[in-house]
Amino acid sequence: MKGESVGNVKLKYFQSNETLKLESGKTLKDIVLAYETYGTLNEDKSNAILICHALSGNAHAAGWHEGDRKAGWWEIIIGPNKALDTEKYFLICSNFIGGCDGSTGPSSINPETGKEYGLDFPVLTVKDMVSAQKLLIDYFEIDELFAVIGGSMGGMQTLQWMICYPDIVKKAIPIATTSHSSPQQIAFNEVGRQAIISDPEWNHGDYYPNGRINGLSIARMIAHITYLSDASMYEKFGRDLQYNTEISYNFSTEFQVESYLHHQGNSFIERFDANSYLYITKAIDYFDLTKNGSLIEGLKDVKSKTLVVSVDSDWLYPPSQSKEIVTALNANEVDVSYAELQSTYGHDAFLLEGGQLNYLLKNFLGNINAEDIMTKNPITISNRTEIEEAATVMMDKNITHIPVVNSQNKLIGIVTAWDLSKSIATHTDNLEAIMTRNVLTCKYNEKIEDIARKMKEFDFSSLPVVDDEGKLIGIVTTEQINHSMLN
Repeated sequence: MKGESVGNVKLKYFQSNETLKLESGKTLKDIVLAYETYGTLNEDKSNAILICHALSGNAHAAGWHEGDRKAGWWEIIIGPNKALDTEKYFLICSNFIGGCDGSTGPSSINPETGKEYGLDFPVLTVKDMVSAQKLLIDYFEIDELFAVIGGSMGGMQTLQWMICYPDIVKKAIPIATTSHSSPQQIAFNEVGRQAIISDPEWNHGDYYPNGRINGLSIARMIAHITYLSDASMYEKFGRDLQYNTEISYNFSTEFQVESYLHHQGNSFIERFDANSYLYITKAIDYFDLTKNGSLIEGLKDVKSKTLVVSVDSDWLYPPSQSKEIVTALNANEVDVSYAELQSTYGHDAFLLEGGQLNYLLKNFLGNINAEDIMTKNPITISNRTEIEEAATVMMDKNITHIPVVNSQNKLIGIVTAWDLSKSIATHTDNLEAIMTRNVLTCKYNEKIEDIARKMKEFDFSSLPVVDDEGKLIGIVTTEQINHSMLN
C-alpha cells in the first residue's frame, strides 16, 4: 500500500537555558532549535526516532506547511505505511545550530550586541551540533532513541550520535556519508567558501539585513555538481541546448545543464544564509571520527545496531567510504549490516530512491530483538533475600515477578506474588524453598515474534532476558512487544 502524507505540520522552537560548551572551547548561551515532530510518543517513550538533515536541509522533513508548493524533504519515507511510519514511531527533526532555518546561527541576533552574529559566531563541529540536539531529546525526557537516521551530513551526525551516546542510540542508519572528510571533499568546500568570501557584497560577513551574496549561488552550483552523477546528468540534460537549436558561439547560457545550475544557485540564495554555508562546510571539513589514525579505535564504544547505506553512483561519498565504516564496526563486534542503493542519481539518491529506501529501512527497523525493547537493569533479589523483604520490594515497585540472581548476576530462579502467598500458607520463610528454578527465559538476540508466541503459549506477561552466559540483562513484557509490533 502506498504511504500517506502526515498532512499539515508546524515548525516549533525549543530554547535551552543551558550554556553549550563547544569543541573550540567557546560557548553558546540560550540556543534555539527549530524542530518538527511527526507521530505520537508512546507512554514509555520507546518509539522515538531522530532524523538528521543534510547541509542545506532543515527541520521540515515531511508534511506540508500552509502555502507550501512541495512537501518536506524526506516525504518519500515519512508517514503512515512508510518506512518511518508515523502510526508507529515518534519522529523528531531539528534544524542544527549554525543553520539558518530557525535554529541559532550566524544570522541570529547576538544578545550581547543586538545585531546579527555574523563572523562573531563561534566555529562549530558536527559534535557541537549533536550536543545541541541532545538538549532537545532531554527536553522530551527521552532516555533512549529507538533509532537515529540521516543522509550525507545527516549521516555524519548519526555516526557522531553513535559515538557520543552509545547507550542512548539503539539503532542507527547512516546513509551516503563518510567517517571523515577526504582532501577532495575539503577542496570542493573550500572553493565554495572562496566564492562567497570573494564576493564584495559579503563584506567580511557583515551584510545583514539586505545583502544578496551572489557568491553563494556559485558555491551552490559547485556543490550541486557533486550531488549528481555523470549518468544522471546525461539522462536529464544530455548536450541539449536550452533556448536555441544551434550553438551561438558566445558565452551566454546555452546548454540545459548550465541553465539548471543557474536556477539551483539563484533559488538557493533566496532561502539560505551565506555565513551559515561557511560555518556548516567548515564543520564538515573538521569531521573525523578516527582516533590516533584508526577508525576502529574511533568507533570502539559504539553499541547501536547499525545499517550502513551507500549509493553505487555516489562519487562525493563513494561506497568505499561506507565500507570502511562497516569494516571498523565489524572489528568492534558491532551488529552491522550494509546495503547499496542501485541508482543513477548519484549522491542525491538518498533523497529520491523511495522504493529502495522504504524496503531497506522498513526491514531493518522492523527486525526487532529482545535487546531492542527490553527494560535494562531490572529489579532483582538474591537467593539470600528474606521473604518479607521480597514482598516489600514487590509492593513498593508494584510488580508481580522478581528474578533471583547469584553474585555473578546469573539467573537462578524467579519469585512471584503467588509464591509469596504460598509461603504464608505453608509457614515457609526460606526463599529458595518457594522460588521457581526452571525459569522460562529468552535470549537477547531472540526475535520478538518468537518471544510473543512463547509468552502466549505459557500465558506469561513478562520474560527475563539472558545473555550467552546466562546472566540477566533485562526483562521483556507483553506491553513492550505490543508497542513494537504495531502496524
